Amino acid sequence: MGPNKVLAELPTDLNAEAMVLDAPEQKTFCDRPFPLVLRPKDGTCASTISTLQWVATNRDSLQELLLNFGAILFRDYSLNTAEDFDAFVKSFDYEPLPYVGGAAPRRVVTGNVFTANEAPPDQLIPFHHEMAQVPTFPSALFFYCDTEPSTGGQTPLVISNQVYNEMCKRDKLFVEALEEKGVVYHRVLPDGDDPTSPIGRGWQSTYQTTDRKEVEDKCHEQGTVFEWLPNGCLRTSTAVLPAVRVDPRTGIKTWFNSIIAAYLGWSDSRNDRKKAVTFPDGTPMPEDSMETLNNVFEELAIDFKWQKGDVVMVDNRQVLHGRRSFTPPRRILAALCK
Repeated sequence: MGPNKVLAELPTDLNAEAMVLDAPEQKTFCDRPFPLVLRPKDGTCASTISTLQWVATNRDSLQELLLNFGAILFRDYSLNTAEDFDAFVKSFDYEPLPYVGGAAPRRVVTGNVFTANEAPPDQLIPFHHEMAQVPTFPSALFFYCDTEPSTGGQTPLVISNQVYNEMCKRDKLFVEALEEKGVVYHRVLPDGDDPTSPIGRGWQSTYQTTDRKEVEDKCHEQGTVFEWLPNGCLRTSTAVLPAVRVDPRTGIKTWFNSIIAAYLGWSDSRNDRKKAVTFPDGTPMPEDSMETLNNVFEELAIDFKWQKGDVVMVDNRQVLHGRRSFTPPRRILAALCK
């Protein structure tokens, strides 16, 4: 799809200041490019301050675009530091969401900004909706490229409804079982962060406390079954969670879960990935269905090449993301919003 056709769909107040780019990695779904790529027109957003003012002035229109396209890549805006990125996110006036219950090892960088999953670079991170395995999850995600990777390191994106539709065509019985029963996620959290693991966030970081009683209270609040192990680790099983949800804003069904992420990626010295996600009665995910699901993700995914200063805004209720393996250096920062 050429830029003129898409530009006509932009809200009027953005036409004078933003232009749509075609990117070779884009795919078209429902006659719309995915993701939408915006860059400032010449003479606009020439500084960080003017960029922040532009976002604040046009936040409603930008949020409308996010709902319509699922993800927006902002390219060539004046965002040079983690502090710039933090201010950019805050310009949208979202309420920040603390990273409570997530599995990924992360570090706070500045303000509401932290590192993206710091799993070893040779490990890929499979597709997931952010924090789909806990009751409270972010509505919007932001990723910022502080240091572009030498090779690899893409943050692939997939439209969730497209996954649902394709799985209904290829494995309808499995989808019906998920919709009827839901799923449970199982994980052993280490005693302290384990940077060698893609799910190495210790129970202290996960629940943001060193008080076991407080951890237990939070587990009870979330309906999580837990067991303290002799080595200080914490074994958890979530409440039954839906694997398919209806987005109340659109009425569209989404593949809102972390099934493939758990099945392929929740593996370390404490965890067996094939036992990481099950049906409520403990039945594991069917291997054939997992192979089909992984193939669907790879067929539908887009992998854009990061450039320094890029920001990707993701509607977490509509779009799943992951991470490809890479050759360092690479530094991608993230922010989560309610």
